[in-house]
Amino acid sequence: MDRLNATMAPAPERPVRVLQFGEGNFLRAFADWMIDIANEKTDFNGSVVLVKPINIGTLFPAFREQDYRYTVMLRGLVDGKPVEQSRVITSVSDAVDAYREYDRYAAYARCETLRFIISNTTEAGIVLDESDQISLCPPNTYPGKLTKFLYERAEAFDYAPDKGLIILPVELIDDNGIELKRCVKALAKIWGLGERFEQWLENACVFTSTLVDRIVTGYPRGEDQAIWEKLGYEDRILVTAEPFGLWVIESSRDLSDELPLPACGLPVIYTDNQKPYKQRKVRILNGAHTSFVPMAFQYGCDIVLEAMNAPVIRTFMQKTLYDEVIPTLTLPKEDLTAFAEAVTGRFANPFIRHQLLSICLNCVSKWRARCLPSLLGYVEKNGSLPPHLTFSIAAMMSLYRGGKLGEDGKLHCERAGQPYELQDDAAVLRFFTETSGLTPAEQVRAFLSDESFFGQDLTKIPCLADTVTDMLTEILEKGMKAVVDERFGG
Repeated sequence: MDRLNATMAPAPERPVRVLQFGEGNFLRAFADWMIDIANEKTDFNGSVVLVKPINIGTLFPAFREQDYRYTVMLRGLVDGKPVEQSRVITSVSDAVDAYREYDRYAAYARCETLRFIISNTTEAGIVLDESDQISLCPPNTYPGKLTKFLYERAEAFDYAPDKGLIILPVELIDDNGIELKRCVKALAKIWGLGERFEQWLENACVFTSTLVDRIVTGYPRGEDQAIWEKLGYEDRILVTAEPFGLWVIESSRDLSDELPLPACGLPVIYTDNQKPYKQRKVRILNGAHTSFVPMAFQYGCDIVLEAMNAPVIRTFMQKTLYDEVIPTLTLPKEDLTAFAEAVTGRFANPFIRHQLLSICLNCVSKWRARCLPSLLGYVEKNGSLPPHLTFSIAAMMSLYRGGKLGEDGKLHCERAGQPYELQDDAAVLRFFTETSGLTPAEQVRAFLSDESFFGQDLTKIPCLADTVTDMLTEILEKGMKAVVDERFGG
């Protein structure tokens, strides 16, 4: 079988318009996939250069062996029906190692056609390290690399306003563009790059804050041979992902003409305020996970798909979203319900095996961030407790209750006689270990009143402690499956 290459997937030579820090699966199945579609459907006409921003390992030989061609395979449910869509990506034209090929990497700062920088350097990538040095080739941190690259570009083009760049970070931190700009401006001062450069940064460059959403499952190990047979060629850098995608780009400038992704029908939203969209994602997508997963695991399920195939759990999740979460949000109801419907389809994706216990990592802090605002909003709006979100507290507590803290720093528990391990903040694990001998009522009050867990004393919410106590007691006496079937199976 032939290996995928440029002869099999020809494409015109396009000017370099995007420099991308990060060559991993996510950006290749998300941003580069979108740019490939923009090349086909609009006059964007640009190629992407991948930059390896860390000095560890490389996939680049495989990229070069395939002439930078690779396949993105989207698999999942669309309108309730399984779909599988494959696209050979031709938008990538080069890949360069910032450490082993520094001169070739730095030369792109002088590229006339370059306009965009995209990055995914992990949440730890956007950090200010005041000890970083411009004399290094390259500097250690991503903000350091970006600052030096922008400075050399400004110098090369004599600070021409039209040679500024549009920066699109997708790292999963709040206000990623604002934070990245803060780091770059700080390094410019520390390195003494001058007021002219600082003004060019401010006026010629655009730092956007973005929100991204797509589950990328990466290379399909164990399935690759069968997929190659189906595709008719060998592809060793194939990427699989779900069909759903969303890219919210916050900017004070209108970028829709320069980066015409929405014009292709792509799921990209330009806005001057991404916060409502982040709230929608956190409260609906992430909140749904956090609210039903502890219950579903104790019900007997191991993966999200298995939980979605249990009617009582699926109904529990949907009622949580439609009856208790969506009414507390500010975006138009039709947008929220459409997003919630997509979430149900994503959770039921037959191609993704998402372990419930992995979602339970740091469950208490996740519940505070993702579920507590919905519970508080519901109480404020209705003057009563939301039954499903309230039950999720009892389910979370029963998941931890009875566990023993091991020397490995994990809480060791049992489900139907089988061991499982929980990882969380040390204070959370100590709490459940130290309160294991308390009655449910005593433990519930201690848990809900701990402001270090929730930022406030939740026992002040009328009836909450008593209701959670009743639910937890019932779970401990009857077992999770019996209680869920009785309470929510009708």
